[in-house]
Amino acid sequence: MGVWKSSEGVAKMVTEEQWRAICENDARYDGKFFYAVSSTRIFCRPSCKSRVPRRENVSVFRNAEDAMAAGYRPCKRCKSGGARMPDVEWVAQIEAFVLEHYAEHLTLDRIADGCHGSAYHLHRVFKAQKGMTPLDFVHQVRIHRACVLLETTRMSVMDIGVAVGISNAAQFATLFRKLEGVTPSVYRKRRMVGIDGE
Repeated sequence: MGVWKSSEGVAKMVTEEQWRAICENDARYDGKFFYAVSSTRIFCRPSCKSRVPRRENVSVFRNAEDAMAAGYRPCKRCKSGGARMPDVEWVAQIEAFVLEHYAEHLTLDRIADGCHGSAYHLHRVFKAQKGMTPLDFVHQVRIHRACVLLETTRMSVMDIGVAVGISNAAQFATLFRKLEGVTPSVYRKRRMVGIDGE
């Protein structure tokens, strides 16, 4: 269950009233407390329209400064830090989210929801900052991880595809070849020469 982080550092349980305010996006509680989500490392105002988090992942802070001091980042959607978050910081947050969740089913909407912004705005800002779309970045992360698994494990190509979030074998092979120039099997053969006496 979530905890209240007081200025004295004493943890108290989140009240039912606070939890109800979070679930109902109740703007009347804005300024009275902020809630932080351990799985995303983001903190929000009670009125934030982002998806309701799991209660056990929630901590509550008296003010934004306490949340930031505890290592949480302001929410882009509800501007919980007061000022608008710089795009470069938000892009770093998006990259961190993808690196943590790349093996899951990721859509633009899912990434936007996890990073507390609209899909349209996230796509536009990420592309402007990185020169690629968020989903292109997801593909790069997945294929990089697949390369590591091909080089360091004896997992089958199909199992590696599933492990990096691409369960369709043909789609995995096509994307791998597009980014690496060869199929996963050829990549492995080239990298495994000289290993285990081969």
